[in-house]
Amino acid sequence: MTSHRSTQSMKPATAAKKLGVYLEATPAEFREGVVTRDELNALQTDPPAWLRELRKNGPHPRPVVAARLGTSISGLARGGVTEALTTDQIEALKENPPEWLVRERATQSEVREETKRLKARRDAEADADGPDA
Repeated sequence: MTSHRSTQSMKPATAAKKLGVYLEATPAEFREGVVTRDELNALQTDPPAWLRELRKNGPHPRPVVAARLGTSISGLARGGVTEALTTDQIEALKENPPEWLVRERATQSEVREETKRLKARRDAEADADGPDA
């Protein structure tokens, strides 16, 4: 018996998310079609010029903007950033951070420290319980 492998496909929005690019900035043929798993793998392995350009200069989706600014997506929203930003706009914010960005970075840093503390505590408790638990 031969197994028939169906081709997995996804919506352009899903593919753009997996590629880390802003959907509205992608070429029309990308936005209007479907993307197969093989096509996605090809885009990741050997990105075309348009994809390299988007990744380098943007506009970038909010998760990428948040990561580059060292804050959360919620922090961006609290700061009034609801649109995609270019690399130049992100760099300008980094060079001259507004008060909201300084505050959100501090909050993000505190969250990371608390996460580390809790992980260390869980690890210590797991070690104390030993393998017999």
